Amino acid sequence: MPQISVERSGNVATITITNPPHGFMDAATVAELDAATAELDADPAVRAIVITGGVPGVFIRHYSVRELETLARQLRERGVAVDPARPVPPRDIDRVFGRLETTPRPVIAAINGFAMGGGFELALSCDLRIAEEGQYELGLPEVRLGILPGAGGTQKLPALVGTARALEMTLRGRTVGPAEAHRLGLVHELVPPGRALERAHQLAAEIAALPPRAVGHIKRLVRAAGAVPRDEGLALERTLFLDLLLSDEALERMSRMNADDRDIRDA
Repeated sequence: MPQISVERSGNVATITITNPPHGFMDAATVAELDAATAELDADPAVRAIVITGGVPGVFIRHYSVRELETLARQLRERGVAVDPARPVPPRDIDRVFGRLETTPRPVIAAINGFAMGGGFELALSCDLRIAEEGQYELGLPEVRLGILPGAGGTQKLPALVGTARALEMTLRGRTVGPAEAHRLGLVHELVPPGRALERAHQLAAEIAALPPRAVGHIKRLVRAAGAVPRDEGLALERTLFLDLLLSDEALERMSRMNADDRDIRDA
C-alpha cells in the first residue's frame, strides 16, 4: 500500500504521508518521497510544495527503530567499520532532504502532530514550518538510543536556535511541545488544531503568486548564507540581483509601479 499521496491544486502541490507503518518513516517512505519530490522538482508548473501527515496526530513520529536495528546487525555481521576520515556517501534520505532545500520552490511543512527524529529532520528540511496546537512533541531524541540525529539534525538545528540551545536539546534528547517549539523558533507559526494544512496552503498560494525566478534566487541565497564565505555570498547576491533586474517580469512590474505611483508593498 502506498505511503504517500500527491495532490495538485493550481500551482501548489501537497505531499501527504498517508500510511507510514505505525507513524514511522522507513525505507519505503523515503523511496516514495524521493520519487514524488523528484517529479515535482522537475515540473515548472509547480511553484510551491506543502508536506503534511495523513495519520491523525502524526506528521512522522520518527524513523523506524526496528529498521535501524536490523541495519545495524547486518552491517556488524559484514564487519563494516567506520573511519571519520572517510565520510559515508549520501544516502537516499539525504538526497530527498537535500532536494527540498535546493528546489527553487518554497517547501512548507504543515505539522499536524508528532515529529521527532527523522520526522523532525524532514520538517527542518522545509523552508517554513506551521504547527498545530496540541499534545504532541517535536525534537531530536536520538541520543537516548545511543545514536545521533543522522539526517541533518545536528547541522540544521543550530541555525534555528543557536549552538547553545541546540547542544542542550540534542545532548539531553529533549523534545518539546508545539507551543515551546514556536517560542524557540523551531516553527514559524502556531495555529489551532486542524488548521496547519489550511494555513500552509495560504502561505504556499501567497508565495506561488510571486515571480518564481525571484523566489528561487532568494531561497538559494538565504539557504547558502553562513555555508559559504561572506564575500562569495555577496558576490552571488549582486549577480543574481542583476539577473532579475534584467528580466522581463521585473521590468514590467517596476514600470507598472512607477506609472501608477504605487507603494512597493502593492507592486
